[in-house]
Amino acid sequence: MPEALTFSARLARAKFRAWHRGTREADYIFGGYFDRYAEKWEEADLRWFEALLDQDDVDVMAWAMQTQPVPERFAGPQIELMQKLDYVDIPR
Repeated sequence: MPEALTFSARLARAKFRAWHRGTREADYIFGGYFDRYAEKWEEADLRWFEALLDQDDVDVMAWAMQTQPVPERFAGPQIELMQKLDYVDIPR
């Protein structure tokens, strides 16, 4: 049976997954959000983000841009922070 990952290993995995979504737009939303907020996360915050990473990028981006309703399981303060989009830093 594989050993459970430590919190720091899960954070590292989440960061990689956040910045390697497949499109720049998704990378900026997921990765920028991770970079801005992950330092202060606790277990529940990381579990929420890990579940979000398992969702379709198009859906999450629609929730972040508020063009689609957020499912109840993702609703709350974390998605509200994501919806601000003030963490997206697009390099020029």
